[in-house]
Amino acid sequence: MLRGIQPTKLELIRLRRSIDISRRIYKILEDKKEVLLRKLTESVKEARKVREKISGNLLESYRPLVKAYMDMGVTKMDAIALSTPTSVEVDVKLLRMMDVQVPTLKVEHEPQSARYGISDTSPYLDEAVRKISGLLADILKAAELENSIFRIAAELERTQRLINALEYIIIPSYEEAIKFISMILEEREREEFVRLKKLKSAMERSRSLKGEG
Repeated sequence: MLRGIQPTKLELIRLRRSIDISRRIYKILEDKKEVLLRKLTESVKEARKVREKISGNLLESYRPLVKAYMDMGVTKMDAIALSTPTSVEVDVKLLRMMDVQVPTLKVEHEPQSARYGISDTSPYLDEAVRKISGLLADILKAAELENSIFRIAAELERTQRLINALEYIIIPSYEEAIKFISMILEEREREEFVRLKKLKSAMERSRSLKGEG
């Protein structure tokens, strides 16, 4: 930082302005870090709850599904499974939060249910289909939260790097440069004071000699 520094008052003013801006940026980044940490913690807790909910509901869905297999047989169930849509259209939107683009997921159209006759199927199949279909919203929510967690964590890491750079490199460098220039300027002021004092003494002696003459 000291290399190329001009020990002038203008440079000192510039450095003091720069260090003041750096300290304000540091404070803003610290506040941002706190918000990101809070949001990350909340998202992790919420994601855990959603995952637990999905696990519990999946278990509840498998019970009638197993009973449907027992009632209808593997061949008939596999044939019905082939008529089930294999994908759904999801609308993805990005919301901005503290420089982080957080995704929101929403099903564009309700997925079509499997095509099968009601009269020749087990009531357990209807129950299983209903319960499994109800999982879609929670699955999307889990995906939304986990994606957000990774994005927030990445932004948090980037913010911490900037904070570290300001705290350990940039601000100390400015402080060192300010101290260096201040010392030189103070030394120059002392030298100038001594020079003026000597000049004043010399002028007074000169006037005194002229008066005696």
